[in-house]
Amino acid sequence: MGTLADIVNPDFLTVAPEDTLGEVAERMTQKNVGAVVVKDFGRLIGILTERDMLRAMAARVHTSDARVRQFMTADPITAGADTDLEQAAQIMLDNGFRHLPVVDGATVLGVVSLRRVLGGRRRKPANEPVSEMAPGSAPAPEAA
Repeated sequence: MGTLADIVNPDFLTVAPEDTLGEVAERMTQKNVGAVVVKDFGRLIGILTERDMLRAMAARVHTSDARVRQFMTADPITAGADTDLEQAAQIMLDNGFRHLPVVDGATVLGVVSLRRVLGGRRRKPANEPVSEMAPGSAPAPEAA
C-alpha cells in the first residue's frame, strides 16, 4: 500500500484570504485544479474548493467583490505525507470532502483529490501478474 507521498503533486496553487473569488476561479481554471490552499503569512489557514465556489455562486455573490476568506473552509483537516492511501481515503470519506492538504509539519506539500487517492489504492505492483489484476482474465501465453 502506498502513501500520500507517492501521489501528492507538489505543483499546487496557493492563494491569499483577501483574493477575490473571480481571480481564484481564473487561476483554478488555468491550472485545471479543484482546490487551492489558502495561506496567510506563510501559514495554512484554509482550503477553497470547487464546492465552495458553487456555494458562492448559489449565494449570487459578485466574484469581483467576494473574498476567499468568506467561502473557504478554515483550519482544514490535513494528513502527513506518510499517511497510507487507505487511511487517507477513509479520512476523506468520513468527513465528506474530496480534497486533502498533505503536510510535513507546518509545510504544505500539496493537495490530493479523492480520485487520485482511490486510483493510487487500485494500482498493483509492476511485478504482479495481469491475471491477478483483472479477475477472469487468462494468463498471457509463454513465448516459445
